Amino acid sequence: MSNSYKELLAQREALEAQIEAARKQEVSDVVAKIRSLVADYGLTADDIFTAKRTYKTTAGEPKFRDPSTGKTWTGRGKPPDWIKDKDRSAFAI
Repeated sequence: MSNSYKELLAQREALEAQIEAARKQEVSDVVAKIRSLVADYGLTADDIFTAKRTYKTTAGEPKFRDPSTGKTWTGRGKPPDWIKDKDRSAFAI
């Protein structure tokens, strides 16, 4: 049994519509269940959704210093021009 391209496209569209309808129904059911549980247990949004973790980012301690300008570099990220392609041990702090 060989289906034509147009028939297969029509089948896909019908299937995608069925998938979307099933998803909407299941999401609706889940939301109703969640709302019921929230009400039963007196939960708040803070109980359910924890605050995003914040990470304190620091540049880090400098590991290299340019003797002519005094500028420093932590050794992270793109190296500055004053140390690029040079022996870093000469600039170590």
